[in-house]
Amino acid sequence: MAGTTPGSPGSPGTPGTPRVLRAMNDRAALDLLLEHGPLSRTRIGKLTGLSKPTASQLLARLEAAGLVVATGTSEGRPGPNAQLYTVNARAAHVAGLDVNGRRIVAAVADVTGQTVGEFELATPGRRADSVVRQVADALDGAVKDAGLTRADVHRIVIGTPGAFDPGTGRLRYASHLPGWHSPTLLDELAAFLPVPVEYENDVNLVAVAEQRLGAARGHEDFVLLWNEEGIGAALVINGRLHRGFTGGAGEVGFLPVPGTPLVRQVVEANSGGFQELAGAQAVPRLAKALGVDTPQQPYAKVAAELLARAAAAYETDEALTELLRQYAQRLATGLASVTAVLDPGLIVLSGGAVAAGGEILRSLIQSELAELAASRPRLVVGEIDRTPVLRGALERALADTRDEVFDTSR
Repeated sequence: MAGTTPGSPGSPGTPGTPRVLRAMNDRAALDLLLEHGPLSRTRIGKLTGLSKPTASQLLARLEAAGLVVATGTSEGRPGPNAQLYTVNARAAHVAGLDVNGRRIVAAVADVTGQTVGEFELATPGRRADSVVRQVADALDGAVKDAGLTRADVHRIVIGTPGAFDPGTGRLRYASHLPGWHSPTLLDELAAFLPVPVEYENDVNLVAVAEQRLGAARGHEDFVLLWNEEGIGAALVINGRLHRGFTGGAGEVGFLPVPGTPLVRQVVEANSGGFQELAGAQAVPRLAKALGVDTPQQPYAKVAAELLARAAAAYETDEALTELLRQYAQRLATGLASVTAVLDPGLIVLSGGAVAAGGEILRSLIQSELAELAASRPRLVVGEIDRTPVLRGALERALADTRDEVFDTSR
């Protein structure tokens, strides 16, 4: 069958051809509509630098492709009201899943990023061989809540603790996640789910959410420290997540640190020095040693409550003030090692245990880190405080799906 040679004049993908230039303008307009909301033809022309006739042709082309829709008219300005356009929210949908040992939370978002359906499936005590069914049930619950069918979803991103080893397909660094360690699990899920499925470490997805929507917006290089049920980190270098050889980059809970005995066989123990020193389980122990009456478990909830109390009572309650100071020192101890290797300009503090301490805890960690590290990264508290793993999964799925759906060069 006759056709053009890739790269030859007239080839659909040849840079500089009218088709490619039109596609570039189309994508620029779609991105502007996503960022700014409804825009008129005149406004799109000004923002893109296109003439009015070219902007009109662009909008007609995108409307015919089902990518934009007319939505009302502008008001409150001199002259006739202008027709406004917005991205067609129903042009595509994506799903994200946040998995831990107790539940799976699923959500569906339209192509604008608006969450249109959510569902939570409790999973404690579930049989190990039911993971595929759990994923399907959680996904179907969110899809149903959105008023859609599974076939309407273009892509799924699943966030889990640990990471799937690219060589073996096994989940590593997450022995506490029952049923997710079979070497055939990814093949089983791929066979069961009819759309592209991607898997990502849960802390990495928090970093995606913070970079696109939160405290790390505009930053190409940063470290995110997550502390909730476990300590982890995400490493973003030149705008890209650094995952390491086995996906274990950022598993800083295993980091040997001063102040705690060496943990041997860390994978079997599912813990390490930094986790023992500054994980959520260390907070109630530290509080008890300081004479603060507190339950010990559940660790993450108790730690968050203690740190919130300590921040509220800072410099008015001696024991709680000391709790916050000592905990800040412990967190800074591990961050000093991370800083020595990566030299980040920004560190984002996220997760319930550190977010509960708020600005006071952040400031104390910043001061301690200044004493322990050679460089001076800026510390900020994360801004995505509701389901950040899930939000990151949706953002990751949206980025790839928009690249496909918004490509009008084909």
